[in-house]
Parts: sequence; structure tokens; C-alpha cells
Amino acid sequence: MGYLYLLLAAFLWGLIGPVSRLAFQEGLTPLAVAFFRAGIAWVFFGLHALLLRQVRVERRDALPLLLFGLVGVSLFYGSYQLAVVYGGAALASVLLYTAPAWVALLSLAVLKEPLDRTGLLAVALTLLGVGLMGVGGGSGVRVLSLALFFGLLSGFTYALYYIFGKLYLPRYATPTLFLYALPVGALGLLPWVEFAPLSPRAMEALLFLGVFSTYGAYLAYYAGLKRLPATRASVVATLEPVVANLFAFLLFREVLSLWAYLGAGLVLLAVVLTVRR
Repeated sequence: MGYLYLLLAAFLWGLIGPVSRLAFQEGLTPLAVAFFRAGIAWVFFGLHALLLRQVRVERRDALPLLLFGLVGVSLFYGSYQLAVVYGGAALASVLLYTAPAWVALLSLAVLKEPLDRTGLLAVALTLLGVGLMGVGGGSGVRVLSLALFFGLLSGFTYALYYIFGKLYLPRYATPTLFLYALPVGALGLLPWVEFAPLSPRAMEALLFLGVFSTYGAYLAYYAGLKRLPATRASVVATLEPVVANLFAFLLFREVLSLWAYLGAGLVLLAVVLTVRR
């Protein structure tokens, strides 16, 4: 059951890019998609926290929660959507998985955790992999400087989930954390959102992103973590870019070049090395 939960979470996360592209086709901007994703997921996390009666946080954690909402939601959700629109769902999903390399560097700088040879190798493989993807391109894939920038930014902000959790929030349940972080993140995106009538297809895409690819995926992931070691869970989660690439091809005929797939493979190898470390 642990593996099934984790595979479900990775599958749902892998659909974020392809489903977001469907929303873009209905006239929604990337930051509007990020805003609605955060808002819809907040409703479900809020109800969950209320049912569990886990809504209290200590006053000293208010500022870290505010920062987490702005960085872990506004910046992370927004940069990932922009990476999808500028470079495609396939490329964005792999660039997101530069996060473990960022974690290794941030742990050295912030948490003073040593970086051994395995960690250095993982960082080097990540850099090489991103470089190969940058020159590789592919069919239906636009490797623009903005695509690389926002893709790497999404990986960096994703890595900050680990740092925030390690430093400030080990004693809160997931629904409690997102009860406060998601509305702050949504407000951070609000200035860039232009409200207009939504088509039925756009509503379906947004509901899927908020309910299944955010709320449901987190629940499934943490249910899997209860049953399996974190190392195995993190390795199973690397199925996410595989799912994203598969559906990007099926829906939009996105195909990375051979060099880009080699680069993606190096990034995923770096993920496995980092997790095992």
C-alpha cells in the first residue's frame, strides 16, 4: 500500500504540467492557474485541518509561515506554471527535479550539513544534465532562457520546502501548514490575476489541479511515507517527470531530443544519489 500511495502521488504531480497547458488553451494565464490551484487546495486543506482540530500555530512561527506561503506557494507555483508555458510540460517537470541538488547546497549553507563526494557528484550531474537539456531541445519543446530560468527557480523554491520544514515546522501536521500558507501564497499571486468568466474545460482543469494534484497528491504522499522509509519514498516520487513527459507527448506531442533525454536521465540519477546519501 505504501508504494501504491506514492505512485498515486507521483502520478498526480506529474499531471500538473499537462493539465495546466489545457487551462492555458482556455485563455488562463500561468499565474492565474497558480492562483486558482492554491485557492482551491486551501479550501480542502482548511476543512481537513478543522475536522482534525489542528488549526493552532505558535506566534513565533507566524513569520516563517508567512514566508513559506510567499516562497513555497506564490513563487513555487507561479514559477512552475511559467516554466510550463515557456518551455513545455516535459522540460518543466525535469527542471523541477533539480531540487535535490539545491537541497544539498542549501543544507551546506544554511544547516551546516557537510557535502560529501556523493553530494558533490549529484550536484555536478544536475548541472551537466541541465546543460544538456538546454542545448538539446526537442519537438514541441521550446528551450528558451526564460524556460530554463523559471524551471530552475521552481526547483530551487521546491527545495526550500525541506529547509523550512527542517528549521521551523517539524511539529505541525500538513493540513495545518497549508491552512495558513496557501491563502498567503494565493494573495501573493493575486496582483497578476485578471478575473474573467471561466469555460467548463478551464474549471475542470483548475479543479483537478487543486483537488487532485495538490490536496490529494500530498495526502497520498504522506500516507505512503507512513508505510515506507523516506529514502524509498523520494526515489518512487521521481516517477513524476516520467508521467509528465508521457502525457506531454500524448496530449501535445512534446518530445525531447536525445541529448535532452540524456540530460534528464542525469538529473534523475542525481536525485537517486542525493536521496541515497
